[in-house]
This record gives sequence, structure tokens and C-alpha cells, in this order.
Amino acid sequence: MTYSMKVKEEICRLNINRMEALSELTAIIRYDALIKPNSITLTFESGAIAKRVYKDIKSIFNLSAHITVRNQKRFRAKQVYILEIKEHATTVLERLHIMKGQKMLKMNRTDLDTREEMVAFVRGAFLVTGSLNDPATSKYHLEYVFDNPKDAESFNKLLHEMKFDTKVLTRNSKYMVYLKSAEEISDMIRMFGTPNSLFYFEDVRIYRDHKNMVNRLNNCEIANQEKTLQAGLKQVKDIEYLQEHDLTDLLDEKTRIVMEYRLKYPESSYQELATIIGMETGYTIGKSGINHHFIKIKNLRKMHEEQANS
Repeated sequence: MTYSMKVKEEICRLNINRMEALSELTAIIRYDALIKPNSITLTFESGAIAKRVYKDIKSIFNLSAHITVRNQKRFRAKQVYILEIKEHATTVLERLHIMKGQKMLKMNRTDLDTREEMVAFVRGAFLVTGSLNDPATSKYHLEYVFDNPKDAESFNKLLHEMKFDTKVLTRNSKYMVYLKSAEEISDMIRMFGTPNSLFYFEDVRIYRDHKNMVNRLNNCEIANQEKTLQAGLKQVKDIEYLQEHDLTDLLDEKTRIVMEYRLKYPESSYQELATIIGMETGYTIGKSGINHHFIKIKNLRKMHEEQANS
């Protein structure tokens, strides 16, 4: 079972009140039903979602939807659950503010009076149009897919009102409202009221963040090592140049000590070089002191090259 389906099945186990059930059912029928003049047909691949919708219809409208279970063998064997409302379908659609007479109504924000109703509506939409990547195997991504742009835009506007920075994208003649921020996806899962799904998401998120931090630190360490090596090799070349041109006597004794140990330890950092010199010679010196001596070495080579070229 996919992570997305696990979230949906956890939603289906939630206990909600009548008003929340009404908002949830509104989204499910609005975005997923096949609506004809005297019937509403809903098709689900999840028995848990089919059962929840059936119970909501029964409790809110005191109607029993007709259920058909079919075995589908295309690509892989699976069961498909078909719910049909044939009695009082017009009444159901009008009560849910989806149709009035034969006219399809736009999604009206004023139908959702409270935060709880808004959450239930978004949760219902997720059950039938939403999907969520498993954070352990893919990038962070949550999306709702709609058949027409007006539904996508109105739903996107609702999520913006709820402080989610969603965006709309057209893909394969469908309209996708999506989130890629791990923090906002976590907030939405928390909003759904699904703690098991949230704990899993946060565990993976913490692990990935820690892993990324370790990788960044390792990359920084490698970069620093490469930088230290390149600097050391360049300093060795400066020292060898001074030796070849008999210029080392122009430098003071402490600088010559630093030169000697750089030749011995070309890959060492300034701090490592200072520690080694202190331990082996008793000459106490810090990183800034090491740097000062290498500046003197570099300047002497530069001055000699300029005189040779003049």
C-alpha cells in the first residue's frame, strides 16, 4: 500500500461530526462524481473510502446508495467499488450546493462557515483527487488534480486563505494544485488529523534533514581539505623557488623553521603545522603567525621575480 493510500485510510477512520461529514461529502461529490439528471455515481478503488462515503450519505440524507463491487483485471487485479444514488439525487446535489435544478454551481467559499468545515472540505478533496509522495523514496510533493481550471483555481484560493502557499500547474489536460514545501506538507497532514501519517512523515523528514546536513558538512570538509592542499603545494613551490635562487638566508630563523616544516608536511593545515612546530621545536606559534611567515615567503619570491624581469 502506498503512503498516500495509508494517509487516506487513516482519514477514513476519523470520527467527525455531521457538519464536517457534510463538507467532506460535498468535496467528494463535487470533484469525483459522475452526475446525470437523476443519478450520482462515484467510483473508488479503496474499500475504506467507499465505506466512509456510504456511511456519510446514509447518516446525512438517510439514503442507501446502491453498491456494486467489480473485479478489474487491467494491468493488475483489483476491486472497484461503485456507489450510485438514484433516489433524491437532485435533493442531495442542491443540499450540497453543487447543483440547482439543472445548473452546476461554482464552489462557494461562503458555504464553509468555520475552519472545521474548510478542513473537512480539503480532507474530502484529498480522498478523491489528492496524492502524496512517500518522503522516504521521493521528493516532497502533495497534489490535488482537477478536471477543469475553475475547480483548481477556486480550490487553490481556499488553500491560500488557509495559509498554504500552493501553486497551480497544467499537466496532461489536468489542473494540479500542489505543494512542495516539506514544512507545509507536514502542516497539511497535521491538519487532516492523521497522527500516524504525520509521525512517519516527520521521522523521515528529520532523518533526511540530518543526512543532508551531514553531507553538506562532509562536502565543506572535503572542499576545505582541497583548499588546504592547494595552498600547501603553492607554498612548497614558493619555498623551492627561494632555495633554487639561494634566497632563504634573507629570511629570519623563525620563517626558515616554518619553511622546513611546510616541506615536511605539505598537506597540513595552518593549525596542524603550528601544533607540529610547537611540539618538535618548542617555538609557540598560531595560525596567524604561520600565515604571516608565508606572506613573507611569497613577497620575497614576488620581489625577486620582478627584479629579474626588470
